[in-house]
Amino acid sequence: MGFLSVLSFAHKCVLERVRPGDAVVDATVGTGADTAFLCEAIGEKGALYAFDIQQQALDRASERIGRLPGVPRRLHLLLQSHAEMTEAIPPEHHGQISAVMFNLGYLPGGDPQIITRPESTLPALDAAVSLLKPGGIVTVVLYPGHEGGRGEADRVELWAEALPDSDYQAIVYRFTNKRGIAPYVIAVEKRKVYS
Repeated sequence: MGFLSVLSFAHKCVLERVRPGDAVVDATVGTGADTAFLCEAIGEKGALYAFDIQQQALDRASERIGRLPGVPRRLHLLLQSHAEMTEAIPPEHHGQISAVMFNLGYLPGGDPQIITRPESTLPALDAAVSLLKPGGIVTVVLYPGHEGGRGEADRVELWAEALPDSDYQAIVYRFTNKRGIAPYVIAVEKRKVYS
């Protein structure tokens, strides 16, 4: 049977928490794989905010989404940095987001010099956890094998380790015998509040 790939693991974590009609975020559109996945998960009544700084990424996502049978009516493909998500997402969805997905690195087939960087990724991660509803999740797929990737991955790990465990649970999913350049996932769940 085999273990799940890092992308499949991230998708599984999200599917366990997202329901049709939910509000979700794709913080790094890239090729649109997570964008399309989230569209299917939330259905036509959901809301999706998808961020990328490259028009090429948004065009790819739009093409991929166009092949889906149903698309959320509240689909927002935003040519903006993920660091601006708090300002870009309407206040009525603050504290109501079920999932935020990050797929860091660079756009496959695009300019490999345009990469995600800790200077924008870390503020975006802070914004993401603040936007989550209780029980919501942030997934971060990290690619340490490209230039700048290892440094960003290390900073994201430190960020996750520093989250207060009274409010969040954070896990790392990686293949330990492929350590170094293999991609891996950090997932952060906002704890539910029980009264």
